[in-house]
Amino acid sequence: MKAKKVLFINQEITPYVPDSELSLLGRNLPQAIQEKGYEIRTFMPKWGTINERRGQLHEVIRLSRMMLIIDETDHPLIIKVASIPSTRIQVYFIDNDDYFSRRQMEADENGIEYPDNGERAVFFARGVLETVKKLRWVPDIIHCQGWMSAVVPLYIKTAYHDEPWFANTKVITSLFSKELKNDLGENFKRGIEFREAKASLLDKYNEKFDFMELGKLAIDYSDGIVEAGNEVNEDLLKYALDNGKPLMRYPGESDFGDAYDTFYDQVIDGTV
Repeated sequence: MKAKKVLFINQEITPYVPDSELSLLGRNLPQAIQEKGYEIRTFMPKWGTINERRGQLHEVIRLSRMMLIIDETDHPLIIKVASIPSTRIQVYFIDNDDYFSRRQMEADENGIEYPDNGERAVFFARGVLETVKKLRWVPDIIHCQGWMSAVVPLYIKTAYHDEPWFANTKVITSLFSKELKNDLGENFKRGIEFREAKASLLDKYNEKFDFMELGKLAIDYSDGIVEAGNEVNEDLLKYALDNGKPLMRYPGESDFGDAYDTFYDQVIDGTV
């Protein structure tokens, strides 16, 4: 039987960033799923805090140098790769001087969130999906972890829905306790436009597009939702349930691989 394929689009992965609920699951879940016999690919942003020499990152020339147009501005896409020590997990990093390598994560050294976080999420989402196309790799499931990946479900169901790499792909979004304090910036709605992903699709959400509205957007375009921690926003969980989305409750921190394996099968088969 052909191995199922899971594309993990992670906001954080240890050891490249400090340990957190998000980064630990970003590291441990792909390994657990790989050990279940799945074929995996893993992506994250190349945050400016990542030490490339220590992490042994190197650029993948054949995948790099594509230009992504966001809000009528060209942004070069750089792809780097590294392997997590003592594992068989290879991590692809999405890089760009303006959005990532010269910046920290969601906030600067003074704790002030970047006003263009929304644009950064758009660039990350499109960068991952364009790179997967270049890899000619067809995932059965795309698993999004962290607000930085929350635009991906919209793109999969609209702008990329006719692409042969994603036509039959199911999308799962994990909800975490980590939240943004501020909105995503005034250019987010314009910046999100690409092919069938029109800004008008966001009219149903609040004008001020903040963490809650981003979470609702991800839920609306996902095929399954995971409660990935003990303190997930209750309003988002309720929104998922009210909209009939299959929801996997928090499986705990040990032996969680079986729970995810079962949920993946149910989402792929449509039996959840």
